[in-house]
Parts: sequence; C-alpha cells; structure tokens
Amino acid sequence: MLRLSVSHESWPIAGNFTISRGSKTTADVVVVSLSDGAFIGRGECVPYPHYRETVEGVVACLEAARDKIEPGFTHADVLNLVGLHAAQNALDCALWDLEAKRSGKPVWQLAELHEPHPMVTAYTLSLDTPQAMVAAAEAASDRPLLKLKLGQEGDAERLRLIRKAAPTSRLIIDANEGWTAEQLPELLKVCHQVGVELIEQPLPAGRDEALRHIEHPVTICADESAHDRWHLDELVGKYDAINIKLDKTGGLTEALALAEAAAARNFKIMVGCMLATSLAMAPAMLVAQFAQVIDLDGPLLLARDRKPGITFDGSLMYPPPSELWG
Repeated sequence: MLRLSVSHESWPIAGNFTISRGSKTTADVVVVSLSDGAFIGRGECVPYPHYRETVEGVVACLEAARDKIEPGFTHADVLNLVGLHAAQNALDCALWDLEAKRSGKPVWQLAELHEPHPMVTAYTLSLDTPQAMVAAAEAASDRPLLKLKLGQEGDAERLRLIRKAAPTSRLIIDANEGWTAEQLPELLKVCHQVGVELIEQPLPAGRDEALRHIEHPVTICADESAHDRWHLDELVGKYDAINIKLDKTGGLTEALALAEAAAARNFKIMVGCMLATSLAMAPAMLVAQFAQVIDLDGPLLLARDRKPGITFDGSLMYPPPSELWG
C-alpha cells in the first residue's frame, strides 16, 4: 500500500521571465510524493495555463485518483489514472524514483538506458526590448549556447544586435507561436544570416501548415505542436525536430517512448523544460541523452533551487545526486 502526498510549491524567479504570451515572477510547481513506509519517491511538474492546466486543477486531479493510486500502480497505468499531462508527469516520475530507492539501482539502469553524463544546456534570455536583450546577451556571452525568447515586433533587430553582443555563442530561438506566415520568410533569412541553429514553434499550433511550403534553411522545431507519439506523423514535412518536455508527454515513460518514435521518423530531438527546480530536470536528463539540443536551464533562472540540486558549472550540468531523484 502506498501513501500519496501532493503539494504546491512556489519558487521565485531571478527577476522576471517573459515570453510572447506574458511574464511571471515565480515558478509554481506541484510535487508528488509516494511512500511505501520505507522509501519515498518524488516527482515534480509544472501545470501550464496555455494547455488549460492549473495548480489547483492538477492537485485536484491527483487527489481524485488517490483511491486508485494508493493500492499500487504501474507506469502503464499512469495515463489512465489521471487526465492532466502535468499530473501524469509528477506521478510517473515519483514512481520511477520510488522504484530506484526500493531496488537500490538508479533509474537509468531500471529503464535500461546509458549512464547519464555531464551535458551542456542552453541558457535562456527572456523576451525584452532589443537593448535589454543585448545587455543580457553580453552578460551571458561566455555561455556556449543561448536560447532567445522572441515573438514580438523588432525580432530582426534583436537577432542582429544579440549576435554582435555574443559573437561566439551558438544561438537557438523560441518564438512561442509569436510569428506569422507572412513574417516568416524574412525572419528565417535573418536567422540564417546570424547563424541561428534552431527555431522553436515560429507559428501557432494548428496554424502551421505554411511550414510545408516555406523553404527554411534553419532547423524548425515543434514545441506547442508536439505532445505525444500518436500525432508525430502529422508533423512530418512541417518540422525538422521536436521538443520533448515531460510535462507535455505525461512523464518520463512517455517521453522515452516519444524520443524513440521521433528518431524512427528522422526528427532531430530537443529536450526542454518548464520553469522548475532540479527535481523536474533530473528525469529529463535521461531523455536528453537522445537529444541533439538540450534546454534544461530551469534552475539557473530561479533565485534559488532546492537542495540538494543539480550541480551546474556555467552551462555544464551534472547528473543529479540520488538524494534528489533517481
């Protein structure tokens, strides 16, 4: 018999975080704990309003499933136990953590994966005025990979100025559905000129058919358009890559299945995150071993992280300690 615990935690962001859809100053997460009396497994998720998920809704979803969760369940049961993807993620990752602690084996062994190794993550620059983003780029110009949040008027200017401010950094950008099909050819041209390597979700999900007909010299990555393995075929011909986030797929189990299915269709793989603590990044690092682009900088953007957390040396992140997860 298991005992389920569900809690809401709010973690302050260092400054504020702005994308094309708005700003926030805190990272609000839901933490699931599963105890068998001897061991405790934990998982963390971020309910995302853009997907009609809220902290209150995720907590209520998990509490409503308590009577089905506590007698015991498997990873295959998770998608049927709770309906919201963020809730599925926290529950699935908590079970993996519990199984690791019970067995004395790390999750990477239980899942028959390679042992994780240190990896370079992107470092995100929040959407702001061109001048403010230039200042942020200069301050972060020693980081090897910068991710730029775009999606407003003046993006071409932002790109040119940021490239001058960080001449040696690799650049990827995330438009968060903020561009239009009419703007896309010119913006793609500028991206190519300044050496952008990847663009996440330039057009709104559901209104991205134009991508089939616009030549793009830069890798186009689906984020809001890519959620699970059952809809991958719809993305073929529009996107070159997909961004896998555990809060979208419903947990580590589904994320690993999605990575395998995406690779079979020759998609490049990016592993991303919501703004969250190291507890949410830890399982994503296992999926990251399949990825060409890694964006797991959530803890770097917080005013403080949980302890123990993942150790970062600049943009190099190390595998999580077992006391944290897995």
